[in-house]
Amino acid sequence: MGVYILYNGSIRIADEFKGEINEVLQREAENTFMSNLAYVNREKKNLQEWVVNRAMEMLPLGSYINGKAVCEAEVEDEITYEMILAKQAEDENEVDENGKLVGKEEPIQEEVKKETQDLSVEKLKDFEYLRSHFYTVDSSTFVNVEDLQANKLLSKNMKLNKNQKGPKILIYHTHSQEAFADSIPGDANTTVVGVGRYLTKLLNEKYGIETLHHEGIYDMQDGKVDRTRAYERAKGNIQKILRDHPSIEMVIDLHRDGVGENTRLVTEINGKPAAKLMFFNGMSRTRTNGKLTVLQNPYIQDNLALSLQMKIEAEKRYPGLTRNIYLKGYRYNMHMKPKTLLIEGGAQTNTVAEIMNSMNYLAEILNAVVG
Repeated sequence: MGVYILYNGSIRIADEFKGEINEVLQREAENTFMSNLAYVNREKKNLQEWVVNRAMEMLPLGSYINGKAVCEAEVEDEITYEMILAKQAEDENEVDENGKLVGKEEPIQEEVKKETQDLSVEKLKDFEYLRSHFYTVDSSTFVNVEDLQANKLLSKNMKLNKNQKGPKILIYHTHSQEAFADSIPGDANTTVVGVGRYLTKLLNEKYGIETLHHEGIYDMQDGKVDRTRAYERAKGNIQKILRDHPSIEMVIDLHRDGVGENTRLVTEINGKPAAKLMFFNGMSRTRTNGKLTVLQNPYIQDNLALSLQMKIEAEKRYPGLTRNIYLKGYRYNMHMKPKTLLIEGGAQTNTVAEIMNSMNYLAEILNAVVG
């Protein structure tokens, strides 16, 4: 057998296996960067593929291909924890001290559905179809066939245990100051917090799913909006709530998105305008650094399963309500429970009425998937 040795961050492989390893690396490169050309249904990996996968966890694939780092940023062992947290905070557009969008952003080009979505498991097992029709992958990260195996993600049981007493769902807001086009200054009921209150009410009263709503503020410092460490500030309190309420199985971090001022994320359902929803997943790895050991998440596959099941259920019931699932490189506190959702409800250009309408449909979908 070949000898596989790791030391000082470098990789050495016995000479007789280099050719085979290179071939496998090339296939992995195709899967990552040219997935529409490379997708095939493949059987269990052989030894060489296993070696390559282990190596890729420490050496980003782009570095192997190009002979240099994919981006200008430092590798993880040279980047500080603070810098990684700062990058994680960049999940939405920058806002000023009043929570208003900064700068003139280009409008988001919403995906145009040119065909009826095929929601059959057989079709969703086609990696390229699934990735292109149901996901948007941020440039900071990457996905491959192993990440998005529809049959595995859709077969995971996301149901809550109704036999256990106590709250089942926790809703909170890392960015509690997010507001909408006609929000009233000083009135939390017209911000994302008010949206969380309404969703909590629906789940508790209409669907009988006991839900807690945490209204902690994590995006304010010295009286000004400051998101730079919001996820870190929220983490400790959310973990304490979960310890105090061990019956909680599911966590929802409810946001609203930030878009260009000319972009309107709205659809019509039953004759009423509704803000579009987007499920967001952190992959805990970036193209530059590979896996982020300081932001590990053992529940990535569970998180992905929940968001895909929610997306598919939404497409069945209310086509057009949800945008593509967004995949980005960091963690976003999605490591606390297997059943974790980060939801972007509309954007700053939506009205309060539009986002409240969407909560009726979101609660219905949640009940169908986890209730």
